[in-house]
Amino acid sequence: MLYYKNDFYYLDYEFEDVLKLFFLKDELQKADGPWNYGSGAFLFCGFETEAAADLCISLNADGFKEQISIPVPEELAALFQAERKGAPGALKEHKTDIRPFRKVFKRKLYLLLESFTGKSIPWGIMTGIRPAKLVNELMDAGEKEQDIVNKLVEDYYVTRSKAQLLYEVAGNQRELFKDSAPESAALYVGIPFCPTRCLYCSFSSSTLGQYKKLVDVYLEALLKEIRHTGDIIRSCGLKIESIYIGGGTPTSVNSIQLDRLLKGIESLLDLSTMREYTLEAGRPDTIDAGKLKVIRDSRVTRISINPQSMNATTLERIGRGHTPRQVEEAFYTARSLGFDNINMDVICGLPGEDASMFKRSMEQLSKLKPESITVHTMAVKRASRLNLESDNFSLRKEYGQVAEMVEIAGAYAAELGLRPYYLYRQKNILGNLENVGYSQKGKECLYNIQIMEERQSVFACGAGAVTKIVFPENRIERSFNVKSVEEYLGRIDEMLERKKFLIANQL
Repeated sequence: MLYYKNDFYYLDYEFEDVLKLFFLKDELQKADGPWNYGSGAFLFCGFETEAAADLCISLNADGFKEQISIPVPEELAALFQAERKGAPGALKEHKTDIRPFRKVFKRKLYLLLESFTGKSIPWGIMTGIRPAKLVNELMDAGEKEQDIVNKLVEDYYVTRSKAQLLYEVAGNQRELFKDSAPESAALYVGIPFCPTRCLYCSFSSSTLGQYKKLVDVYLEALLKEIRHTGDIIRSCGLKIESIYIGGGTPTSVNSIQLDRLLKGIESLLDLSTMREYTLEAGRPDTIDAGKLKVIRDSRVTRISINPQSMNATTLERIGRGHTPRQVEEAFYTARSLGFDNINMDVICGLPGEDASMFKRSMEQLSKLKPESITVHTMAVKRASRLNLESDNFSLRKEYGQVAEMVEIAGAYAAELGLRPYYLYRQKNILGNLENVGYSQKGKECLYNIQIMEERQSVFACGAGAVTKIVFPENRIERSFNVKSVEEYLGRIDEMLERKKFLIANQL
C-alpha cells in the first residue's frame, strides 16, 4: 500500500495523474499526516517548513528512502508563499503561467516512482488521450523525424518503439489531411440502442428491449436534428467530408427503421463533397442479409463488424450475446453483397483472457482479411458494469501480458498489409497502453482521425452526442446533447437552439 499526501493543491492533477501510472486504485490511500502506518510506503509532496523555498517530494518505505527538492522559480515563489499563508487565488489573480513548473514536477515525480517500483511505463508522462496530435503539431512546425522521436523519448520518457509508432501513425494521417478542404466538416449520428449492454461499456446506450416502442419516435427526433444541423452546416459555408453512424449499435434497429434513417440522411443533407460514410454495424447478432442490403443500397462506404474476441467463453462472459461463428457469417454475408471496406474491432485484456487466447482471435480474424482492424486495450470505465462489479472480475493484468497482446495484434496487422493510422489512449487503460487502428492504404477511417486530431469541426446528432466546433485559432467549443433517450425526446427543441446559439455566437 502506498500512502500519499499532497500539501500543494495546484499540483493535485499532475500528482494523481502520475500515481495512476504506477498503482491500481486499491494500492493507494490518502494520508492525513506523516508516515506512521507500520507497513507500506509514504509519499509526500509539499514544503518541509513554512519558510522553505523549494518544493519537496519524498518517498519512504522499507529499504527505500529518497527525497527530491525542486527549486521554485523566483517569479512563482512569492505567489506560492501567499497561497500558503492563506491568500487563495494569488496565482490566478496574477495570471501566472504555472505550466512549465508543473511539467518539471511531473517529470521528477515520475522518475522517483519509476525508481521505487521498477516499472517501465511505455508512454512515460504522456497521459493525454491524443498523443498523435502533438506529433502532428511538431511536423507542422517543420521538425524532422529523428528530432521528434528524440523529443518524445527524452522529454516525455516514451519508449523508443512507442515513439516510432506514433510518428508512423501521424505520417500516415498527413496523407489524408492533404485532401481535406479548409471548409470541410464531419457529421456524427448516434443510435443509442443495443441488444444487451456489454460488461465494459460506458457509452450512452440502452437495451433495445427496454426502448423498442420509442425507436420510431427517436428516429423522428433524430432526423429533425439532422435537418437542423444540415442547415447550420450550410449557413456556415461548411461542407460535409465524412459521416459516422455509431452508437450503441445502429443495426439493433430493424431494417425498415434503418432504411428510414439512411434515406433521411441522404435527402436532408448535401453529400456532394462526402469522401467517407461509415456505419458501425457492430454486434454480429444484429446483422442479417436484409439490413446489409439496406446499407449496401445507401451511400455508406465503410462498415464495422466487431467481434471484440473470437473466444466463445469470453463473449459469454462479457455479455456479447453472439458466437464466433456468427461473426464469420456476418462477415461473409457482407462480402457476398459487395462490401469492400470492412473494419473489425478486438480488445486486448478482456476479463479471463490471456495472450494465447488473444492470439487465437487474431488468427481467426486474419483468415477473414478485413480491410482494417482496430485494436483496443481494455479500459475500466467508471460507468461500466465491469467497474461496478470489479470484485467479480480480475482486473490485475500484468503489463507484460497485455503488452504481448498489443504486440501480437500489431504483428498480425502487418502480415495483412495494414498500416497504423489512428491512435488514442484512455483513462484507466490496462498497462497504460493504447488503442490503434490499422488499415489498408486508402481504407482508413477519416472520421476517426479527424475526431482525435481536432483539426475539423464535428457536428453531432442524437442522444449523448457532442458537437465540437474547431476554430482557426486552435480554440474548441462544444455543445452537449442529453444522454437519456426520454430526455432527448422531450428536450429536442432546446438542444437544437443550443447548437444554433453556439454557432451564432462563436463563428
